[in-house]
Amino acid sequence: MATIVWDWNGTLLDDVPVCVEVENRLLARRGLPLLTVERYREIFTFPVEDYYRAAGLDLEKEHFPTVAEEYITGYNKAVEGRGLYPGARQVLEQLRHAGWRQVLVSASEKGALAEQVESRGVSGCFEAILGVGDVLAAGKAGLAGEYLHREGIAPEEAVFIGDTLHDWEVAQALGCRCLLIAQGHQSRARLAESGAEILEDITQVPEALGRGQKVV
Repeated sequence: MATIVWDWNGTLLDDVPVCVEVENRLLARRGLPLLTVERYREIFTFPVEDYYRAAGLDLEKEHFPTVAEEYITGYNKAVEGRGLYPGARQVLEQLRHAGWRQVLVSASEKGALAEQVESRGVSGCFEAILGVGDVLAAGKAGLAGEYLHREGIAPEEAVFIGDTLHDWEVAQALGCRCLLIAQGHQSRARLAESGAEILEDITQVPEALGRGQKVV
């Protein structure tokens, strides 16, 4: 059985407006210039400390975990009203019925992640939901790698689908094929730096999978 490893934020969950809104609250409290969505998609990156610095936060004066906690508290409240991208649920169901094993991996804290997935009615599409153990947004490659190893899934039998250059880096580290969707947290121009196949939106995923790896 071939496997899809999905990223969550910005790939399936349409949360970019929430991230800009919450970040702008942090910036406003500190008297700093606010971000536009376009600017956000140009500077968002991993590790998130680098993104916070690019947004204008001074992590020499503020403790990063404290800022991260402030951000994630606001995010978890604001994201409640956000749904999946149009067509995402249908794509997940289509691929599940076609025989793909689907796994979700995220830099989000695992408890919050599981709650977000369950509340949007798609938890049944995934054989595993993998999140990190704290709010510091690290460890996606390790989570995915451990799962593939534990389940005996060869890298060439897996496809990683995400929306950032970090997702491509994770796929490279795992040895998986990568598809990047240009409607999430980074601009299409930035994603093009990877050389990975880029899709305009999630509804193009089944066709893209058909051009490469097949269900076995």
